[in-house]
Amino acid sequence: MASLGVALIGTGFMGKCHAMAWSHVRPVFGDVPDIRLETLCDVDPELTLKRSREFGFARPETDWRKLIEDERIDVVSITAPNNVHREMAVAFLEAGKHVWCEKPMALTLAEAEAMAEAAKKAKGRTLLGYNYIKNPAVLHARHLITSGVIGDVVHFRGQVDEDYLASPDVPWSKRARIDLWGLGTLGDITCHLVSFAHLLIGDIARVSADMETVVKQRPVPGTNEMREVENEDIAHAIVRFKIGISGTLLSSRAAWGRKSLIRFEVHGTKGMLTFDQERLNELQLYVNEGPEATRGFLLNHLITELLPGTETQGAMANVDPVTGQAAWYDLRVRLTKAAEQESGVTEPLLSPLTPMLAKPPKLLRTGEWFRQRRRAGEQP
Repeated sequence: MASLGVALIGTGFMGKCHAMAWSHVRPVFGDVPDIRLETLCDVDPELTLKRSREFGFARPETDWRKLIEDERIDVVSITAPNNVHREMAVAFLEAGKHVWCEKPMALTLAEAEAMAEAAKKAKGRTLLGYNYIKNPAVLHARHLITSGVIGDVVHFRGQVDEDYLASPDVPWSKRARIDLWGLGTLGDITCHLVSFAHLLIGDIARVSADMETVVKQRPVPGTNEMREVENEDIAHAIVRFKIGISGTLLSSRAAWGRKSLIRFEVHGTKGMLTFDQERLNELQLYVNEGPEATRGFLLNHLITELLPGTETQGAMANVDPVTGQAAWYDLRVRLTKAAEQESGVTEPLLSPLTPMLAKPPKLLRTGEWFRQRRRAGEQP
């Protein structure tokens, strides 16, 4: 395919994210088909025209149905409100187009199942917007788990928090309506956490959950009216995975100070690993081997350089230069004393590091490494 014609539906926050992503495919990935930004679609004519110029699309459109038979369009990004995902996705799939749909997939399970069935029959490819699991640190966590580095998995803990609706002064909007938006924190951000759990552990079999709306009414913009918030701000669940292990999932869109926090711990019979997206370049690994005094968490930063042949190899090249997502340029490596002394952790974790530990490159030299060399009278 010499080129790929793109239509984008939605001009809001996620619409802008998709526009930025499409415009940077070639700079990030290199040898790929040309991306033609054909049509930007939304309901407001003036705003759509303005955004089409800002985002670099060839033309604005206010009727999404006109895109269905447009032969210039090969793939459609859907960032419209959740209540129209099913209708749009099914129509474009039946027309033979590829579909990239934002999460949550749909308002109800029945709608999601209808979309999945349409995807099975379609010749076009489909993708949902679970971008966070593409972080090289998360993919490397999966590699460590499947390689048995932490032994058999016994427990999963996950947390996802934001503060965009923490303030009661945030105006009422379509996000508060079940008929338009559906779920609250569950649909907005918890589905990302579930995608992590599925990637790292597998399918969830049973759930025991609770949820709560913290701010029950919000001010309607331009009026003195207060209107009800119809969906949840907080949701917690105890889960049982199909493989038999337990887990917990915690979520809030009203957690002050949190900016896209997604945190998980995976506990195993030989160790554990933990990840916090607010420090998205760091993956902490603990292996219960070697002398007790030198055990500790190893911070994995140079995954692509030190572990060739894994799923994360080459990931440094696949960094969005605008947003810095998965930005492996920030390589603040702090090896534990156990790793520096080549003790406390055994194969396969340290084998790629072994040749570097005698005189590691400057990027890997920690304060302890320098202190040891000074005490020995050596020049660092």
